[in-house]
Amino acid sequence: MPAHPVNASSSDQPVNALQQILGFTEPIFNAPMAGAAGGELAAAVSAAGGFGMLGIGGNVTKEWMDREAPLAASSGRGWGAGLMAWVLAKNLEPLEHVLAHGPSFVCISFGDPGPAAALAHESGSLVGMQVGNAAELSRALEDDIDVVICRGNEGGGHGRNEVSTLPLLQLALERAGKPVIAAGGLATAAGVAAVLGAGASAAWIGTRFAAATESMSHQNIKAAIGAADIDDTVYTRAFDIAQRIDWPVQYGGRALRNEFSDTWAEDIEALAAAVGADDTLTKQVDDARAKGDTSLAPIYAGQSAGLSAAGQSAAEIVADLAGFRSVLEQAARRWSTS
Repeated sequence: MPAHPVNASSSDQPVNALQQILGFTEPIFNAPMAGAAGGELAAAVSAAGGFGMLGIGGNVTKEWMDREAPLAASSGRGWGAGLMAWVLAKNLEPLEHVLAHGPSFVCISFGDPGPAAALAHESGSLVGMQVGNAAELSRALEDDIDVVICRGNEGGGHGRNEVSTLPLLQLALERAGKPVIAAGGLATAAGVAAVLGAGASAAWIGTRFAAATESMSHQNIKAAIGAADIDDTVYTRAFDIAQRIDWPVQYGGRALRNEFSDTWAEDIEALAAAVGADDTLTKQVDDARAKGDTSLAPIYAGQSAGLSAAGQSAAEIVADLAGFRSVLEQAARRWSTS
């Protein structure tokens, strides 16, 4: 069981029980984006009053964890980590490594959390799960999950492409007796106000933080996100196939369109054949990622890329998003019946 059971529907809980447990002052989580959300970003978000998350990729080493996790904790405030269930199904070591550093929250997504959730609870961490459809929501309502993260298909990076944020959030708020966090397409104070006003306990922000100064993303990636429009993304498995990363087929990735996706996103069979023939494409994309070549490298970003800017610090982003209070106050006055 979790160290701090949290039940959003209980009458003896405060309005935002999750905030009381995790200690954030601003209901803003940076999404745990592997390759972007390192210790520096997580620490900066937490120091600004939000809740910083560390992204644990499939090939992360213990040495990387031992370097980045203390950075994430360096603000002296709570922090968390996000991991992939399909990776942990093969090997629980990445979770064991991060739990040794004492995160107060762990998000286990993209597959059944299974034994990983129990292990995190044993260490005293709350456990969250990202959901992208009704079936995953039903799984997240089981007792071993404390927090539901509703990720709509507007969101960047990997996830399902079945339901948008608002319908999924409404369903979760109707069904869940536990905190619900909204994710997907959120990048402004107005967007945060919309989901908090609906009843979410926090907003889960990826794309805008991917372009933050503290993000581990290549500078060219950040610039591309800052220059994009809301309709410049594509949902595809092409980048995973090219890199020979065995993400489950139901979890494609939303990224900015580029020359590579324009060539291959609609011709997955031909891409798979080309990758199977030799290492040329895989090497090209791997090299492009290392060099920040945005014509070939995956630039994982959601539809909120058109609402994001490069060159902002995490503190500036959190402060801007904290303007949700003013938005809600104005809305309350506008629609008051008195």
